[in-house]
Amino acid sequence: MMFLFRRGANRVTVDEAHRRTQGANAPAVLLDVREQTEWNVGHAPGAIHAPLSRLAAGAALPSAAQARPLVVICRSGRRSQQAAELLAERGSDAVDVKGGMQAWAAAGHTVIDKHGNDGSIA
Repeated sequence: MMFLFRRGANRVTVDEAHRRTQGANAPAVLLDVREQTEWNVGHAPGAIHAPLSRLAAGAALPSAAQARPLVVICRSGRRSQQAAELLAERGSDAVDVKGGMQAWAAAGHTVIDKHGNDGSIA
């Protein structure tokens, strides 16, 4: 079996993820693969939610994430690595974020809750 990526080669920093996914003309979509309760408490503005549990069960990507480069994020980076590999196997252009939402928040990037207020990372 041959792998297209060396383990870790398809990972980006939170600052690179922010650069690629924020703003009106962002070249990529930030795909948050945490579960609903985690998403509700805090996520990045503009992120699209698609829990890894649903993707692993065969669910399609949300329409806003289809046919777009994906920057995949979770809480710490473990689930996003799994999701990025799964999505790459399905033909998506996907990288994951080192350190996940914990690193995103620690770097000072905005986190909002399900109501758009200041959020936190569960």
